[in-house]
Amino acid sequence: MTAAPKPRTTLNPPVFYTSALLIFLLVVYATAFQAHAQDLFESVQSWIITNASWFYILTVALVLISVVFLAVSRYGDIKLGPDHSEPDYGKSSWFAMLFSAGMGIGLMFFGVAEPVMHFTMPPVGEPGTVAAAREAMKITFFHWGLHAWAIYAMVALILAYFSFRNGLPLTLRSALYPLIGERIHGSIGHAVDIFAILGTVFGVATSLGYGVLQINSGLNHLFGLPINATVQVILIAVTCGLATLSVASGLDKGIRILSELNLSLAVILMLFVLILGPTVFLLQTYIQNTGAYLSDIVNKTFNLYAYEPTDWIGGWTLLYWGWWLSWSPFVGLFIARISRGRTIREFVCGVLFVPAGFTLLWMTVFGDSAIRMILNDGIQDLATVVGQDSSLALFAFLEHFPFATVISLVAVLMVVVFFVTSADSGALVVDMLASSGQSHSPLWQRIFWSLSMGAVAIALLLANGLK
Repeated sequence: MTAAPKPRTTLNPPVFYTSALLIFLLVVYATAFQAHAQDLFESVQSWIITNASWFYILTVALVLISVVFLAVSRYGDIKLGPDHSEPDYGKSSWFAMLFSAGMGIGLMFFGVAEPVMHFTMPPVGEPGTVAAAREAMKITFFHWGLHAWAIYAMVALILAYFSFRNGLPLTLRSALYPLIGERIHGSIGHAVDIFAILGTVFGVATSLGYGVLQINSGLNHLFGLPINATVQVILIAVTCGLATLSVASGLDKGIRILSELNLSLAVILMLFVLILGPTVFLLQTYIQNTGAYLSDIVNKTFNLYAYEPTDWIGGWTLLYWGWWLSWSPFVGLFIARISRGRTIREFVCGVLFVPAGFTLLWMTVFGDSAIRMILNDGIQDLATVVGQDSSLALFAFLEHFPFATVISLVAVLMVVVFFVTSADSGALVVDMLASSGQSHSPLWQRIFWSLSMGAVAIALLLANGLK
């Protein structure tokens, strides 16, 4: 008896064709009418900062509260799947994929840069002081801590619950089932999935743009490779080619193996800086930073600088909340896809606290080491480099350690692998969104989305769209 032939496509035509057309039109607009697009997006951003910042802040606060409540309440015993189901992945593989999909490139780009920028240009107070150093780490913890992972966890929880326990498709439309019922399978559901695809493609493309800037800066720092658009386009093409190979290998091979490799490299790099740097100081500051972050979390969560208006919140906190929200359909769906069989309590602890704890340790090791170099050791050139080109921050920092060239080369490799894991997991998720949640689709579809995100990243880069 012969097996049934595999379908040539699993695409949901209204979602696929509409989202592909909208992405194409937006890229053409941003490329052909750069000045107009820049003015339009800046005016929209300015309006949001002025009139809707309170809504962003309140929404993210409620998301964090809700996720913690679900973990500590009786609902925490509910399994994301049938009651007899077991997790599809072991904890180490699960954490590695969570980490690589959720933060990845951002940690490499901002690990040194953000604490130093807050230290030298704080929202309030005197720059370059001990008080500024403490505040810089509190702000960095706030931007990269529980709130970001709570956004991912909330989306992932909703999708995993309705998909694995109620048999609904693993797409964003399923989150609306309690509100509109079976109408999720109609035009409203299509619109939600189209919106999720647009957010995912442009959110991932922006991060890929940041990643390629850092790869280019690292190769220039190490080998004198010129920093220009041509080199960056070639780098995007090469790394997206690697991502295409990875996504063609599937979730259990390419993405899982690369995620585990990158988490291992991240731990090695962090331990290198921790051991050869001011070890005791870093352990002290990690404890102190965590305490300061937790003690000030309510104030930071609801602080809109209403009594001392500043543009700082729009360029930092609101930008981050918007960035995490734009990534939440992608990361949330990906996390849901790899979390079947876990209880809600186990899921929240794993998604909220473990990655956040590692992220905050990373920020302490790199951020506090850099601040100490500037504040105590008088290495002012590090602050100057960060102020001029934040993509060089990590490499300028590593110059002050033994084996700087080798370690910088490892850092470039990590950025490349994070680049690949972001692109391939993004392509996997977008393909699921465009295929009504089906995880087993023809190879050409995943390749199409992988190449599309590379093309969007190139277009945004050339159009100065990363701004």
